[in-house]
Amino acid sequence: MKLNLREIIEIPGASLPFSCVLDPAELDFPGVERYSLPPTAEGVVRNAAGALELSGALKAEMTILCDRCVKTFPLKIELPLQVHLAADPGDDENPDIFPLEGDSLDLDELLTTCFVLNMDSKHLCNPDCLGLCPNCGADLNEGPCACGKQIDPRFAGLKQLLDI
Repeated sequence: MKLNLREIIEIPGASLPFSCVLDPAELDFPGVERYSLPPTAEGVVRNAAGALELSGALKAEMTILCDRCVKTFPLKIELPLQVHLAADPGDDENPDIFPLEGDSLDLDELLTTCFVLNMDSKHLCNPDCLGLCPNCGADLNEGPCACGKQIDPRFAGLKQLLDI
C-alpha cells in the first residue's frame, strides 16, 4: 500500500493517519502455523518541523511451534512503531531513517521490515520448556523419559571406577 505524503510534506505540524493489514503469505516465518489476526498496523505520519515521523502500533496473533518441544501455542505480538522518514537518507545511509519514494511511502515494505526485525529468532511455549529427549524423542515437559541419565562416552572409563 502506497501512502501519499504530498499533503503533509510542505506543512509543518500536519499529520496523516494510516491503517494497513499485511498479507500473511508475504511473511514467511519458520514455525508459524497460521495467523489468527494478520499483522495489522495503525498510526499516524507527522511532519514535525520538516522531519517526517511515523508512529503507531503493529499487532499480530498467530499459532506458532515451540523451538524446543515442537508443540503449537498462541502468540500475540504488539510492537510500537517509531520510524523516521526522509526523501534523501544521505550518503552514509543511516539505518534509523527509512527512505521515501518521491512523495510516497511504501507502507507494506516499511511494516514488513519492522515486523521481521522485531520477531524473536527463537520461540518457546514457556521459558522453562525442557524440550525433547535427544535419544528417544519424549517430551521432557511431561516427565522424565525411560532413557535415564546418559553418560558422556568420554567418561565411561571413570564410571567403571565408581562401580568397583
